Amino acid sequence: MNPDALRGHMDALLLSVLEREPLHGYAIIEALQERSGGALNVPTGTVYPALRRLERIGCLASEWATVGGRRRRTYRLTDSGRKQLEGERSAWAEFASVIGGVLRPRVTQPG
Repeated sequence: MNPDALRGHMDALLLSVLEREPLHGYAIIEALQERSGGALNVPTGTVYPALRRLERIGCLASEWATVGGRRRRTYRLTDSGRKQLEGERSAWAEFASVIGGVLRPRVTQPG
């Protein structure tokens, strides 16, 4: 998938992955890949800055945890993050509807 297509949608993707449970950065990347059927292979250089920014604005909280014997920062959704995700989903549905309406082939009437 073209990385430019993700521009503007990374927040929604990250918040959605964290909706179910707290995860560390690499597990978030794996979840994105799994939930997209392998289509999303987002580099760490994109994910980690976005996670830090979402934490800075209050959508995520993090804490250090030991996972598989390694110390990792684990991120979880805050109440503010849940509200943000709701807004992102609503905006995405509207966007997809509008773009779908434009891209959908028009049936022409004979004659």
